[in-house]
Amino acid sequence: MIVVNPGSPCEAFLPSAPPHSATWAQYTERTGGPSDQPTLRTLRVGGPLHGQVAHGLACGAHLIVHQGLPWNAMAHHGQGYPAERQMLRRSWGITSHQDWEAQQRALLATDGANPVWEFALGLRRAIARDFGGYVETGYWREAAARALRRRTEGETVITPDGVTGTSASVPKAETETYIKGVQRLIGRIARYEARMRADGILGDGQYVTSADAWDLGRASCVARWGLSTRYCTLPEAEAAVVEAGYNAARCYDSWQDFSVGFILGRCLQFDNETFSSWYEDMISVHRLLMSDPGSPWLNIPFR
Repeated sequence: MIVVNPGSPCEAFLPSAPPHSATWAQYTERTGGPSDQPTLRTLRVGGPLHGQVAHGLACGAHLIVHQGLPWNAMAHHGQGYPAERQMLRRSWGITSHQDWEAQQRALLATDGANPVWEFALGLRRAIARDFGGYVETGYWREAAARALRRRTEGETVITPDGVTGTSASVPKAETETYIKGVQRLIGRIARYEARMRADGILGDGQYVTSADAWDLGRASCVARWGLSTRYCTLPEAEAAVVEAGYNAARCYDSWQDFSVGFILGRCLQFDNETFSSWYEDMISVHRLLMSDPGSPWLNIPFR
């Protein structure tokens, strides 16, 4: 017997001995079987192919395609119901509907995947917008230092007694330490972008505008994992992926922009400039999703 969805409320037992084994073999051959390589798979019956839900699911395609799972199967159980629950508990601390809901709110929040990352990237966006184009890394670092020092110099406020200056609350030494940390971060971002240009993921003069995609892409995945583990309902999961897609379209201009933002966020969190599988795996997925004729990124408008 083959057990489908073991341990779940829809557990089923199907015969696998001859003559049924031939049918299973034919199906495996047709679908390609399990894969430990990035594989683009699409659920043609029962999965959304267009519309808001499909768009939101496509935002989670980095991780889903990397696992070789159907990108648009909302309630796919992945490695099985018990294993999915164990994964959510171990990686996300989710063991209940309340946990799932809180994690979704955090990932879908519009305050940035990481405040320090978004400060640095947002500052460069502002400089590029004001001065029209490429921002030299050294100038970016100095601009960050000036902006952070201004924050601690105190500000002028208007009170009933007139104009009053407030004193800085952060010691100078602490400010300078923080500035050095942000400048190191800027160097890391610049080096990741240089590598992405060398790998053909970013064009000359292009840069990552935001790392919010890192949270929004994972929000799409956590929504479907919540459904497969029965921590949420189908309407709740669909609402979450739709919101992820909506926020992505507000933050980025294209699937390309969204993808490099996701890759940078993943690398800043895990890779530590080793350019290991944290980086290489996502580069492979990016190339697949940007080139395969069946890719949702080539068939679903980003906006």
